[in-house]
Amino acid sequence: MESIKLDDFTRFKFLSSIKYSPNGEYACFAVHRMDVEENDYLSNLWIYDIAEDRYFQLTSLDHESNFLWMEDSEHIIFSTVRNPKDKKKKEEGEEFTQYYKISIKGGEAIPFFRVPINVGTAKLVNDELLIFKSSYNIYNKNLNELSEKEKNKELERRKEEKDYEVIDEIPFWSNGQGFTNKIRDRIYIYNISKGELQAITDKYMDVEEFNISPDNNKIVFTAYEYVDKMEIKNNVYIYDIVGDKVEKVTPDEVFSYEYVEYINDDTLITMASDMKSYGINENSKFYIIDLNTRERKCITPKFTASTWNSVGSDCRYGGSQNQKVDGDYLYFITTEGASSYINRIDINGNIEKITTKNGAVDGFDVFSGNITFIGLRDMKLQEIYRFEGNDEVQVTDFNGWVQEDRKIADVEHLTVETDPGVFIDGWVMKPVDYVEGKKYPAILDIHGGPKTVYGEVFFHEMQYWANKGYAVFFCNPRGSDGKGNDFSDIRGKYGTIDYEDIMKFTDTVLEKYSFIDADRVGVTGGSYGGFMTNWIIGHTDRFKAAVSQRSISNWISKFCTTDIGYYFVDDQNGGTPWENHDKLWWHSPLKYADKVKTPTLFIHSEEDYRCWLSEGIQMFTALKYHGVEARMCIFKGENHELSRSGKPKHRLRRLKEITDWFDKYLKN
Repeated sequence: MESIKLDDFTRFKFLSSIKYSPNGEYACFAVHRMDVEENDYLSNLWIYDIAEDRYFQLTSLDHESNFLWMEDSEHIIFSTVRNPKDKKKKEEGEEFTQYYKISIKGGEAIPFFRVPINVGTAKLVNDELLIFKSSYNIYNKNLNELSEKEKNKELERRKEEKDYEVIDEIPFWSNGQGFTNKIRDRIYIYNISKGELQAITDKYMDVEEFNISPDNNKIVFTAYEYVDKMEIKNNVYIYDIVGDKVEKVTPDEVFSYEYVEYINDDTLITMASDMKSYGINENSKFYIIDLNTRERKCITPKFTASTWNSVGSDCRYGGSQNQKVDGDYLYFITTEGASSYINRIDINGNIEKITTKNGAVDGFDVFSGNITFIGLRDMKLQEIYRFEGNDEVQVTDFNGWVQEDRKIADVEHLTVETDPGVFIDGWVMKPVDYVEGKKYPAILDIHGGPKTVYGEVFFHEMQYWANKGYAVFFCNPRGSDGKGNDFSDIRGKYGTIDYEDIMKFTDTVLEKYSFIDADRVGVTGGSYGGFMTNWIIGHTDRFKAAVSQRSISNWISKFCTTDIGYYFVDDQNGGTPWENHDKLWWHSPLKYADKVKTPTLFIHSEEDYRCWLSEGIQMFTALKYHGVEARMCIFKGENHELSRSGKPKHRLRRLKEITDWFDKYLKN
């Protein structure tokens, strides 16, 4: 077997979007892979034939990932741009979405219909009606309502406007989307046979989740509605397709609705939080809304788990479904401890855990109680699994070569009591080909969030470092997900109890694993992990080298420059630049930059609007000013997701920069 190589992840397959056919006999999913030469991701659709227990590739032109099943369960429609003339029109700024139709029994895909705007998330009501979200710019004219001359003039105006950005609201940009000023996600209905398009939500309404009623006559959705400043509250709305009317069904109050769906004709089930006890990170509870009385009732008052998959990995690409009503149940994902699981809840609030195996569930679908899901299991990469009885059965083998051909480091679990009655989970990976009696350098890796978790799943960068002769250790300090609201609540405490947890965990690791050379330990992390890396180097010089990625250095500048800053900073640190300014500065790593002695590499993306470039630049400048060795690598065209979905060449360069930095200070 060979050691894991830096570029092995360019050969991994990433799975997403698994969906059953309407008759439940098949499942379709997307398979993504990297093309390093073109510096891009390629995607194709695959089919899993459940009765025959086999899977096969359906499309092969490398740009098919957004698909919908047709009612006959034998055809799939998907959006892509194949025609050279269409590609040219797209490049010139025209807006449309071309759908193709393909039989799962074989044959070529054929052009089916064209929607005259860009389609986002979409669902078929039936073979005649397509419901979808689309980004709408309030300041742009609708191209489809213009003559050819007027359309060319509008396209020319848009081309000229690319040299300018005019903003008049907050947030005015969004990580991964760029400038979003006066851009909203609206819901549209498209009649396929008639070619008729209709917007059904207001131009100032920004839609998130939407689902279709059991009788196919209504659409339920959650949305924010704002003009100058988006408040941290949303509402649930219903659109009556027959009556062509939108109605708000929740009271106008501070409430955050995470998900909503019909559980029967007269009742909605929703995951939501009033944010009163734990702020914006408060875990959702389950509510039902009686559509006859509009009464909202909490059916899980004692429920405290998080309702999403927060188990981190750098081996995913593409999104997947995490909630689904099937029969009398809403199926959903929870993160508990260091793993995520599929559960189901009925209308009375009775919850049953379906999967119990450790690891991560990255997405699923369910049909008549039958579950198929994408999972990370037993230090394997993503594969498709089906759930039979109480057993999980692996269906696919896209990434089996990694276990067969590469040396995989095991993870050893470690529980540390950091305060009386406070226990945190952590793990240690020994260097691959470990030799008894030899001393090894080590890397402490800190997760983002902070409300996420590390777990016992495959993480390429950690495996690579272990194969390079490093011990790697990581933990879930207070602030992490998986242990309820109290454990994850570090509002106003950033850099205090979380820092203490990480340092006590480090002490325990160095004491228990004597093969680690305490004089050759490095630290790294991204996002919250970048904040904590910046904080650590300003409060201790015990680490020989540091790599701070997509970090926060100054809570005051983050408040006023990032896409979530104006509400996240106030919520998480209990202050604004005008109220409790001193507290924000006290919790800012930049305040302590004159104490830093640790050589530090800064990794930041030019279009990271979550932790903007200025955060890394400020800390880098401070270290250089005070004579500390520092280097900064800025990735153009990338955002906050560089390490997870950045361009292949950029991800290779990122990992090389980090590894070379640690090699320089921890091995030489």
